[in-house]
Amino acid sequence: MLTLLPPSEGKADGQDGAAPLDVAALSLPGLAPAREAVLTELVELCAADAGKAQEVLGLSEGLKGEVAKNAALRTAGTRPAGEIYTGVLYDALGLATLDKKARQLAERSLLVFSGLWGAVGIADRIPSYRCSMGVKLPGLGALGAYWRGPMAEVMPAAAGDELVLDLRSSAYASAWKPKGEVAERTATVRVLQSKIVNGVEKRSVVSHFNKATKGRMVRDLLSAGLDPASPAELVEALRGLDYTVEAQAPVKAGKPWALDVIVTEL
Repeated sequence: MLTLLPPSEGKADGQDGAAPLDVAALSLPGLAPAREAVLTELVELCAADAGKAQEVLGLSEGLKGEVAKNAALRTAGTRPAGEIYTGVLYDALGLATLDKKARQLAERSLLVFSGLWGAVGIADRIPSYRCSMGVKLPGLGALGAYWRGPMAEVMPAAAGDELVLDLRSSAYASAWKPKGEVAERTATVRVLQSKIVNGVEKRSVVSHFNKATKGRMVRDLLSAGLDPASPAELVEALRGLDYTVEAQAPVKAGKPWALDVIVTEL
């Protein structure tokens, strides 16, 4: 199973004294030219005009220090991507506390999508950065659109014949949409909170529940050593882990499965 994750807005700092970024060493090496193009423009923009960079990146005054961080990306210390990304989903996933077998499975099966890198594995060493998929760089344009071509070249091979569990948010999903046979073995997940109001069940999408549940769900699959081969097997695996799952198989060829995970509390 290949699991696609969104990044986190918040990120840990790189490790002082650690080796700097080596673009050629990252997973999905076919993305290297596209990564170099985004990296070069981002670094040059942030080094040349902090005010413009702050505007392009959509940073508040409290986050303007991120511009200087971006300007130093080529020399900054790195950490494994699984340590760089923080936030609700990654806290619930708890990569650092997985046992050895679960961690090895995570390193083989998790890809984090990124406005700067396209996508990286959790063991890939990267510096801390600020560049969301919603950014529109002056030279390369909107990153969601920019990444579609490069990602279309590498992702079908990365998916192979495996199940694809797509947990990305809409902005990151725009960079690669599975097509054809790959789409048919892809499962997208929506987390819905269920509440009883005046005797009637009401369901709603709540961001915190969504992120935390997705992180916990991936952790539970990894910890149990489960590697389902199809969307139907994934549904059964999740139900076996006590998740309430409603599944909708695609009504026509070339479309993904849609799974609703129903929660009442974290």
